[in-house]
Amino acid sequence: MTKENDIVLIHLEDEPIAFARIEQILPDAKKDWYHVKLLMLQVPLQVTTWILRDVYISGQAFTMGEKGCGWKKLFVQKIRILLIKNKRCLKNKAVERSYLLQI
Repeated sequence: MTKENDIVLIHLEDEPIAFARIEQILPDAKKDWYHVKLLMLQVPLQVTTWILRDVYISGQAFTMGEKGCGWKKLFVQKIRILLIKNKRCLKNKAVERSYLLQI
């Protein structure tokens, strides 16, 4: 299951639309449902809370919408980010650089 501090990619109608970090996951009054606080990684940064079932947090597609506006298919995909450190020698000086690699 996706957990707090994970980076996720949100898809709308099978198209990726936004990255977010999961800030908090709290249980709802209903069994297997959770309040998921998301930090939307965009400018400006925004925080939103979605109420989702545990399987939706783990990547199963779900629908979201408003009465009279139609329902949209969404799903949340967990993204793994690895930090790779590379040491290079530049004119006899050791230089350490960090790279982010998305898998």
